[in-house]
Amino acid sequence: MAHINLLPWREELRKEQQQQFAVIGVGTAIVAGLLILLTHMQMSGLIEQQDNRNKFLETEIASLDKKIAKIKDLEKTKADLLARMDIIQQLQHSRPQSVHLMDELVYTLPDGVFLNAITQKGDSLTMSGVAQSNARVSAYMRNIDNSKWMGKPRLDVIETKEEDKRRTATFVLRAKQITPTEESAESAEEKG
Repeated sequence: MAHINLLPWREELRKEQQQQFAVIGVGTAIVAGLLILLTHMQMSGLIEQQDNRNKFLETEIASLDKKIAKIKDLEKTKADLLARMDIIQQLQHSRPQSVHLMDELVYTLPDGVFLNAITQKGDSLTMSGVAQSNARVSAYMRNIDNSKWMGKPRLDVIETKEEDKRRTATFVLRAKQITPTEESAESAEEKG
């Protein structure tokens, strides 16, 4: 049999296959690199777009925060004005009350009872004085209880003393100033 040398053919085939493999490998690497580059560019674009959205939202949030701060300032100013209006209305409403209170102090005071001091804190009244007897202090308390502008009398202290063969009762009395309803106030004014 004749000897045929097949080595060069196989070597050429191997070289050709290696070249094809190298071309395919390089082509695959290039395609993979391009895909990675495109993906990177796409992601960079998406990130940049989201950054732009975030910046837009931050500017909008900052402008809304400024508006909210202005609204809070306006609400505080409104609350202050409403509080002032309430105080003015209370003062307007209570202005005649002090006149009625002084008038009622005179009408409720029975004979033989003298007031030394009157103190008012809010609607609480503290009256101290001298009476000819304990019965007169009781009459004063009944008069206060029946009054339209005062009520809830409470006796804190009563001391009976005898000076110059006369008995006197020193007392401290507490009461509340009452704001009568419009109907009862009108009837009280008609009586007076």
